[in-house]
Amino acid sequence: MKKKYLNYFTISILLIFSLTILSGCSKDNKVTEPLSKTELLMGTVVTVTLYDSNDEGILDKVFTKVKELESTLSINENGTLVDKINESAGIEPVKVDYDTYTVIKKGLEYAKLSNGLFDISVGPIVKLWNIGLPEAKVPTQEEIDSRIPLVGYSDVELNDEENSVFLKRQGMMIDLGGVAKGYTADVISDILTEEGVKSAIIDLGGNIFAHGLKVDGSTWRIGIQNPFSDRGDIIGTITVKNKSIVTSGIYERYIEKDGIKYHHILSPKTGYPYENEIAGITIISDKSSDGDALSTSVFAMGVEEGMKFINTQEGIDAIFVTKDNKIYITDGIRDIFKLTNTDFTLSN
Repeated sequence: MKKKYLNYFTISILLIFSLTILSGCSKDNKVTEPLSKTELLMGTVVTVTLYDSNDEGILDKVFTKVKELESTLSINENGTLVDKINESAGIEPVKVDYDTYTVIKKGLEYAKLSNGLFDISVGPIVKLWNIGLPEAKVPTQEEIDSRIPLVGYSDVELNDEENSVFLKRQGMMIDLGGVAKGYTADVISDILTEEGVKSAIIDLGGNIFAHGLKVDGSTWRIGIQNPFSDRGDIIGTITVKNKSIVTSGIYERYIEKDGIKYHHILSPKTGYPYENEIAGITIISDKSSDGDALSTSVFAMGVEEGMKFINTQEGIDAIFVTKDNKIYITDGIRDIFKLTNTDFTLSN
């Protein structure tokens, strides 16, 4: 079996084949060089770049918070609050902190909104495949069939008064990977706002938050990565201010067996990766937690249903890239998206 694992330093350069930042710094601004910090956290490369501040203490505060979130939200770290919730499945509720409770609540909101296409209780399936980890494998049908009954967001019980979470059946397991990075990006943006930063780029391995404006007052120009290229090529650009740009695709993480590639976006209903015409999808939103959850949900819907769904969501836009090199965009970004790659066709 051939396996492809997450190469963190490649991600740092290519942003997991999702986004390329095209930005600059005003010559007239007192800050002549951007201040940046990068660490491997939350299973990916986290980079925060300040364009209007030289205060390293701000970055220290940001990364301290990210490490705190990693210690509570990860499914792959022992002793996290999520780990304790999963260990207590079918036994007793677990009291959690504000961040953990908020992320789980957000995840359940999108599980309901997507009718279970996005489901934070997909943990038993995720752990079975372990795509992106050294122990990744293609499970047997028997193994998948044994895990499917353990998935079901309606059996995740929240108690607002106690801030507690209870998984009703033993063997259940929540996985916050589909919303935790987005929530973290939002928290970082809030910290930067509190510290007076008005120009920054937050990058959590494919989850990009363009914080504020560039130092010269112009909008950020973000390059949307070509999902079929490993050279950092882009298909086009989008200009934004104070927006989240989150991308999911079949090219991010996968394993290969007998000539078949199995990507990491798994269906809670079948236990296998979703199969449709989409190669990559980018969600543009005010909140990265929304974009994170929606990127998975809408990917599962396919282009036609996904477009219809996004058009019902206020303040949300999307870019769909299909396997036959076609690009579909929602109406809200027609004036700010520019196709630059002649190998692709804008189809609507």
